[in-house]
Amino acid sequence: MRTTVTLDAEVQRLLQDAEHGIERPSKQRLDDAARAGLGCAAVEVPPFRQPVFSLGRTQVDLTKAGSLTDE
Repeated sequence: MRTTVTLDAEVQRLLQDAEHGIERPSKQRLDDAARAGLGCAAVEVPPFRQPVFSLGRTQVDLTKAGSLTDE
């Protein structure tokens, strides 16, 4: 399959640096990088759980909190 790919300069530099001096066609370098990236197994991250703590009963009756601000 033929397609046109536009790479950022940084991505192109990373592909060249990954070769460590071995000259290969850019098509082959890009194919290898795509295979390596797509072949990685997805890491399952456990869902975030927020710890909950009991703070006890309130010391102030908040049912009439609005009237306290008027005072």
